[in-house]
Amino acid sequence: MALLDSFTIPDFHLPFESAKHPQSGRANSEATSWALHHGLITDAAEQFAGIGFGHLSGRVCHEAPYRHVVLLAEWMAWSFVLDDQHDHLIRAERLEAWRPLTDAITGYLATGKIDSAPQLRRNPLVVGFIDLCDRILAEMPPTVRERYRAHIPLMLRSLDQEAANRNAAQQPTIDDYVRMRRHSSQLLPMMDMVEAGLGVEVPPEVYNSSAFQDLMSSALDVISWGNDVFSLRKEFACGDNNNLVSLLAWWNEWSLPEAVLAVQERTRSRIEDFLTAAQGLPDVLDTLEVTDPSARAGVARCVKSYQDWMIGADLWQRYECTRYSDERWVAGLESTYTRPDLVPGI
Repeated sequence: MALLDSFTIPDFHLPFESAKHPQSGRANSEATSWALHHGLITDAAEQFAGIGFGHLSGRVCHEAPYRHVVLLAEWMAWSFVLDDQHDHLIRAERLEAWRPLTDAITGYLATGKIDSAPQLRRNPLVVGFIDLCDRILAEMPPTVRERYRAHIPLMLRSLDQEAANRNAAQQPTIDDYVRMRRHSSQLLPMMDMVEAGLGVEVPPEVYNSSAFQDLMSSALDVISWGNDVFSLRKEFACGDNNNLVSLLAWWNEWSLPEAVLAVQERTRSRIEDFLTAAQGLPDVLDTLEVTDPSARAGVARCVKSYQDWMIGADLWQRYECTRYSDERWVAGLESTYTRPDLVPGI
């Protein structure tokens, strides 16, 4: 593994306009209070609020009604705790407790019931998920609801793969990692929520087309790879190999600063892929015989929301999120708000 030399987080030159909901700060406070109320955190609420999930929500959902900004901020707060608890169980060598937790979550998603041990029914991550899931699904049109239901299990399985990667003798290939990262980023369910919050709906034949999937994948890669650069110091410090920079350095025998520059170049190429795909989308709609003006406008607005995600995530990480600069986190330690007892042994 390469040594962590000093490096500068590059400018990814994202050619998109940025906007932000005026009540993003309030949403951040409300989401923090929600996490406290549900017992996801019990200490260091100020540090937890410093993640800035309300600010990210306000950037990617800035044209939606405020209730959607708050709901997305609460989901993001839950997602950060989920991710930190997964990391905690890996560190503590207690991954056997992870699968019953995710089984309870996916079981509720599929059936609306929790058929699990009593302690799991009362677990804050499960209770918090139920509260969010019920409200999220109630706001979604049927086709988006179906996608959201499909994306959650894929997200959870990708976290299983991350754990396997950290314990494997062989490093994952770059291509395998990129495919996994599109789900472990946890972006797809949140993109579904933004689409519903904006009141638009991409027709299934468009969403499932190779052209739209390529466009969406390019946006996912831009956001995920940027996050890999911002989170590199922490992940390197705790031996987490689920990072594009680390993997490029390992496979190519590069220094980490060289690999950071390579990620910057790969990201530039994916931005071009996104722009090219977006430019060609009207012809795709013509080929699919999507002629309804409202459907075409909905597709265009969804594409714009992906632009909001790319520029919004970058600005949030640079200026509004303490997670990637907090000394404990950067040193590879757990944040002070992490509850070691949140996921008990089953």
